[in-house]
Amino acid sequence: MSLSIYGIPTCNSCTKARKWLDQQGVSYTWVNTRKNPPSRAEIDTWITSIGTKPMKNTSGGSYRSLGEEKKTWSDTQWAQAFANDPMLLKRPLFTRNGRALCTGFRGSDEDLKKKLEI
Repeated sequence: MSLSIYGIPTCNSCTKARKWLDQQGVSYTWVNTRKNPPSRAEIDTWITSIGTKPMKNTSGGSYRSLGEEKKTWSDTQWAQAFANDPMLLKRPLFTRNGRALCTGFRGSDEDLKKKLEI
């Protein structure tokens, strides 16, 4: 069962998540979304798994630069926005075999293990 982490190298949460997984002895694939943005098909699959709300990086400049209409966007509009600008994706984003598990990196070791299915 293949675990993947999507994010950027300069993200503190991504760095913490990778370090924690290394300490747990969990193998994973790291995907730098700046260099290798996810495809629209991948994003659509993730939205099916967890929805758009947890995928939105609401603290980033890309999100803030969107107009007020973002508050009424459909999942399809968000999927296209994520595909156009991967910086709109909350980091880290964890997937297993292509299915999104969760975003962000908070919680106890037990909570994280449950979320990440490890």
